[in-house]
Formats: sequence, C-alpha cells, structure tokens
Amino acid sequence: MSSQQSLGSIDASRVPRYCGPATFARLPGIDEVGRADVAIVGVPFDTGVSYRPGARFGPGHVRAASKLLRPYNPALDVHPFAVHQVADAGDIAVNPFDIDEAVATIESEARGWLAKGTRLLTIGGDHTIALPLLRAVAAQHGPVAVVHFDAHLDTWDTYFGARFTHGTPFRRAAEEGLLDPRRCLHVGVRGPLYSSDDLRSDECLGFQVVHADDYQYEGVVQVVERIRRRLGTGPVYVSVDIDVLDPAFAPGTGTPESGGLSSRELLATLRGLVGLDIVGADIVEVSPAYDHAEITGIAAAHTAYELLSVLACNRAAAAGHALPRAEKVRP
Repeated sequence: MSSQQSLGSIDASRVPRYCGPATFARLPGIDEVGRADVAIVGVPFDTGVSYRPGARFGPGHVRAASKLLRPYNPALDVHPFAVHQVADAGDIAVNPFDIDEAVATIESEARGWLAKGTRLLTIGGDHTIALPLLRAVAAQHGPVAVVHFDAHLDTWDTYFGARFTHGTPFRRAAEEGLLDPRRCLHVGVRGPLYSSDDLRSDECLGFQVVHADDYQYEGVVQVVERIRRRLGTGPVYVSVDIDVLDPAFAPGTGTPESGGLSSRELLATLRGLVGLDIVGADIVEVSPAYDHAEITGIAAAHTAYELLSVLACNRAAAAGHALPRAEKVRP
C-alpha cells in the first residue's frame, strides 16, 4: 500500500505531539479506516501474574508513551505506517475475575481479526495472553516457531494448581501442539530458577535458550545469526516480555530480574528479524505503577515500532522491493 493510499499517523508539525487521539503513535482507529493490514490491539488483563500486578494498565501506558514516534525508521529505511495500513483497534474487554473466560475471549477476538487478513501486534497485559494468541495463530498457520524475549522461561507447569498463568503459556502451547519444537527459543533468560530441572524440562518442550550473558560474550550480530538459524523458514510468532530488559531500562514490570538486555540490544535484535515470516507478535508485562518517567513505556513503544517496521519491510519485499541493506538488517 502506498503512502497516498495508507492513512498514517498525525503530522506533528501541525498538531503538537501531546494533542490528538490516544491511539498508538496517534494512528487512525480501526473505525476510521475500516480494515488494516496490521492492527494494534490492547489486552488489559493481569489476573495471571504471580508477583506485582498492574499490567492491565499497560496498553494505555504504552500508547501514551508512543506519541513521540515518527513515521520514518532510518535504521531499516522504511516508513512503517505508509507501506501498509496500520490502525489501532482498541482493547479487548476481558473478564478480570475468570481466567478461563478471559483466555477464551482473547482467542475468539484474535481469530476474528486473523480471519479478515489482519496481523496483530498485541499489547498486554500479562504473559498469560500469549496462549490464546498462539491458539488463534496456529489455527490459521499450523504449528509456529516462537522467539520469546524474556528474563524467564514461562514453561512452568502450574502456580498454586492453576494451569493458566503468566509463567505457563509456552508449556500449554507446546502441550497443545501449537509450536514447532524444532524452531523455538527463548532470548534474554537470566536469574535464579527453582532447580536445574527447569532447563531440562524446557528443552524437552522444544526450546533452545539464548542467555542474557550471551550478548556480552557473543555480541548482537552473532546472537541474531543464532536466532535466525533456529527460526529457519516458516511462520514465526514474536513474544516480548518487557522484563527481558534490565530494570535500568524497564523498571515498570511485575517480575524484574537484574542483568538484562539494554534497549539498544533488544531493538537491534528485532531489526535482525527482517525477512522472516512473522505472523503475529505481542509485547507484555508493562506495569506503569512502577514506571517512573515512562522509561518502560517508551521502551515498549519503540519495541512495537521496530516490530511494525520489520513487518513493513517484509511487506515491501513481497511487493518486489529490495530488503534493507544487510548491515541494517543484521547490526
């Protein structure tokens, strides 16, 4: 879709950034454009958290922090809002008292969007929401690869006997056959575990691990190469828990762990996903009550912007345009 056809964000030279709609990057709402190639959808749900609550307020917080985003991404040489139609589809209203019902509602709503040919970039909410989103994506594409950015594995079995929590979505997804076990990996894992069995169990589910320390010893370029080799060809789902970042870059989250990625490392890694068949993505666990000076919200907004830019590059390539230069794709 050309820049003349696509309705993008508001011109900041005419309307100050602190004015305008409360949509992501001041993009049009879905009601203004009718349909979208990519929809930004919020899921204000945090009933699955095990420690600090507040991620239900994440979607609004990330939207507020996105007002400074601009329409051209020089790192990837792309106009992410002009190449394809991106719109803010608002929030999915879910039951905060019933996790089973909430999971079913999210899956149903996601299936509806995907049936229209719209790809979703979902803003949570806690990581519980990844399971129903993966159910919807796998129903359309079959088992998918998952690249999961997180301080934690999120493949534990239960918490207090509950099967659906923010620490269990990828175990449930693996058990349900939603994942391609040859192509999944976690990125940024660090910190204490319950036991060494956690890693063994995780490997049996089909995940490889890129530890946060690997960035120090290998650097972004080699990490990106490892990620791309693992993901290979076929549909890929990207899930970003904002606590993959060190608390210095993302204090506003429910389960912070020291020693994480920098914002620069995360954004550079996401740019390295250009050319992969990304069929959906989420950004979760932004908890604004702990976020002074919008540090976490800004990081999450830029994370969403890079993912939208990657999707735009892929769409441009599908239309016959060249991908960004290799040094831009793989920093």
